Amino acid sequence: MGEVVQMHFTTVDYVIFALLLVASAGIGLFYAFSGGRQRTTQEFLMADRSMSCLPVSLSLLATFQSAVAILGAPSEVYTFGTQYWFLGCSYFLGLLIPAHVFIPVFYRLRLSSAYEYLELRFNKTVRICGTVTFIFQMVIYMGVVLYAPALALNAVTGFDLWGAVLAMGLVCTLYTALGGLKAVMWTDVFQTVVMFAGQLAVIVVGTSQAGGIGQVWSKAVNGSRIAGLDLNPDPLERHTFWTLGVGGVFLMLALYGVNQAQVQRYLSSRTEKEAVMSCYVVFPCQQVVLCLGCLMGLVMFARYGENSPLDKGYVKTNDQMVLYFVMDVFRDLPGLPGLFVACLFSGALSTISSAFNSLATVTMEDLIKPHFPNMTEAKATLLSKALALAYGLVCLAMAYIASIMGSVLQAAFSIFGMVGGPLLGLFCLGMFFPWANPIGAVVGLVAGLAMAFWIGIGSFVMRMSAPTLVPPLNTSTLPLLENMTTTVMSTLVSATAKPRPTGVEALYSLSYMWYSAHNSTTVVVVGLIVSFLTGPMKERELTPGTVYPVMGKLLFFLPRRYTEKLCCVTPLAQKPKEINKQPYQMAKKDSNGAALCKEDTVTEDKETESDPAQTEEEDLEARMRLPSCQLTAHSVQETAL
Repeated sequence: MGEVVQMHFTTVDYVIFALLLVASAGIGLFYAFSGGRQRTTQEFLMADRSMSCLPVSLSLLATFQSAVAILGAPSEVYTFGTQYWFLGCSYFLGLLIPAHVFIPVFYRLRLSSAYEYLELRFNKTVRICGTVTFIFQMVIYMGVVLYAPALALNAVTGFDLWGAVLAMGLVCTLYTALGGLKAVMWTDVFQTVVMFAGQLAVIVVGTSQAGGIGQVWSKAVNGSRIAGLDLNPDPLERHTFWTLGVGGVFLMLALYGVNQAQVQRYLSSRTEKEAVMSCYVVFPCQQVVLCLGCLMGLVMFARYGENSPLDKGYVKTNDQMVLYFVMDVFRDLPGLPGLFVACLFSGALSTISSAFNSLATVTMEDLIKPHFPNMTEAKATLLSKALALAYGLVCLAMAYIASIMGSVLQAAFSIFGMVGGPLLGLFCLGMFFPWANPIGAVVGLVAGLAMAFWIGIGSFVMRMSAPTLVPPLNTSTLPLLENMTTTVMSTLVSATAKPRPTGVEALYSLSYMWYSAHNSTTVVVVGLIVSFLTGPMKERELTPGTVYPVMGKLLFFLPRRYTEKLCCVTPLAQKPKEINKQPYQMAKKDSNGAALCKEDTVTEDKETESDPAQTEEEDLEARMRLPSCQLTAHSVQETAL
């Protein structure tokens, strides 16, 4: 193959790309002017808690299947082989734990934002810390997720860079600000279908051009791209079974367990059962997505062998390589490159629309509503829409900053991964350890973030200062993103003669897949130590339903008097019956720490009016005299009524 000129789009390609944007905007406008017309914050931010299993599960899938993943996975497999496929093993626990631990806790507390949980479990300070950390994480991430695919597209096809960024940013802002969570979720469903179609088209056409699937497989085997089970326990190895299968679980938990974008989808489900089912439906879909990425990488290898377009200088980075391959395969098939680009931008749109919506939700629920409790519903809804619009414009500004700074793309992805781990640690500390107190939670979070940035920045600097250790350019030099939280991929691939790092260097050489596990463990350990030093919480001080009785379930063989001493008998909140028929309720913390039920709808409690003799204080005093287990059950019943 001689020197290849830039391959350009035909009119048909542009039409297909435009159709994607028009259809996405159309779905948004449909939900803006139908149904409840997005008049309440419940409908705008929580889709009226009326979504069924299918849109929820496909939306969960689309949210973190970003454009960078569609470009990243095939180039990873092309360069290093199919070892990456073992990430699929982490999906088992990564989705089972959220389904049976996190969803029951969040759903039964009737929350709107995941960070409300932190106030119920600890206090307002911890909630604000969590919220601010999340906003910082998402704002940095969403500009890059918009800019990176547009940049790759521009380099390979000459597609107008800022035309693509502005078209996507504005369309996405439009349908998110007008149609609310319902529009975001139904566009996600549509975009998931487009993503599958685009990837399948490339694989089918590429395979037939390479001479069939048998040919693709034999070339991959001959080129030693089919990896076996690597059981090397070394945490410094970039990809082994343990790194991907175990380290990946923590990555999945940070994504599917506690990330606001996903928690919001669980909470928008009609019932808790549907929320759990959506987790189960995501599982096979995730495996299919992973297989498609790996297959595309193998088809690329069958086409180019060891002579990658990167080595020949046709493209400059790994993510451009996949686009180059697509344009090469579809050279004589007008319309199909447009389909793949639509697939690529579907990935980006679904990710940033979820970011806008979840950012608007946490800003509204965690930072504004607590300070303006008497705000009218109409005003609150208008403000939520304004916030979604504002975050859309911030996203475009971040994309512009990303374009000026260039090499910071890699750092921005790392920051996303660095912050995901400590937030997971904070939720685990609250949910599994009844002794953890608010001081421990804040100190733990700060320690986790400090550790994350220390390792992240340290490894970045170490790589920059040691160019001699980096292998030739055909290794991965750009971060591969399987999904949102996956952090920067180490370019230091174990070269044959390289000595094993020791001391601090060993810490910096930690595989990026362990970042989430390492940082969340730091939060839990530091949080517990500080809690015990400053006085651990007693069981009666806990808001009922905020602690998952994991210790009680693990120590089921011990007599009850011992488990009570160990503080691990707190039951979960009972499932609220006939949720949809009730006014929207949520457990609020009283000054004494007991949970009281506060209704969002303005309804007067007739009983209290008719019998003013027994004041709230007396009722609480009577309850505080009950043993802790009875107190918990008492409060839980009250919450569920």
